[in-house]
Amino acid sequence: MKILFIGDIVGRKGREKVKELLPSIQEQYNIDYTIANAENSAHGKGITKKIYHDLLAHGVNFITLGNHAFSKSEIKLDMPTLHNMIRPGNFKDTYVGEWYRIVNIHGQKVCIINLLGQAFMDVCEGSPYEYMEKVLQETSADFYICDFHGETTGEKIAFAMYFSDRVHMIVGTHTHVQTADNRIIHNCAFISDVGMCGPYENSVLGRDYQEVIQRFTNGEKTRFTIAESEACFSAVVVELDEESHKAVSIERIYILPC
Repeated sequence: MKILFIGDIVGRKGREKVKELLPSIQEQYNIDYTIANAENSAHGKGITKKIYHDLLAHGVNFITLGNHAFSKSEIKLDMPTLHNMIRPGNFKDTYVGEWYRIVNIHGQKVCIINLLGQAFMDVCEGSPYEYMEKVLQETSADFYICDFHGETTGEKIAFAMYFSDRVHMIVGTHTHVQTADNRIIHNCAFISDVGMCGPYENSVLGRDYQEVIQRFTNGEKTRFTIAESEACFSAVVVELDEESHKAVSIERIYILPC
């Protein structure tokens, strides 16, 4: 079984790049199921019902979120009806929607989980370790896949080391910069951060670079304006063995604008 996990989709340019490249990537790698983090897909912060349906219509099977999950307030009303999307379980004071879901892929029960890291994450409430243990105790699945949305590589690596015998795929999101530490840890495919699908040139993590510099140098409050340059595409392909129930490989995909 081959799982494609797409890094944080940032704004319109990121969505366009995913829709442009996804069919050929799915064919090239013989992908069985596609998951994407889309917490920044609506103008750089949040997601809308329209964008959810648009991404699914163009080949994404499942969507995970992060600390900006509810930046578009209307999504709280829509979330219960959007069954192929989850939000982080340990999201502070926000209990709408599901934070894990079991899907069927080729007759295999695959549990997809979304969690926040605790380091430098002001919307996090509760330990991701406790939430992961809760899932493992309360569910029975053939495979467990976790989107760990966090700031620091160390926290993500430690989490993967701890659960590597029980969770089959742990991928980091949030920092928008793809790391080069993809590897198999015991039974688990891991990478600290998948990266982003968003504007690359003249951008800071997809945002307009001039606005970001103004914030750092002058302390100005900024609007999270998305850069208008062409987007890069970041993802990983993970192969899971359906007989041994172990991760076999994890390969990075990183495509820059021409």
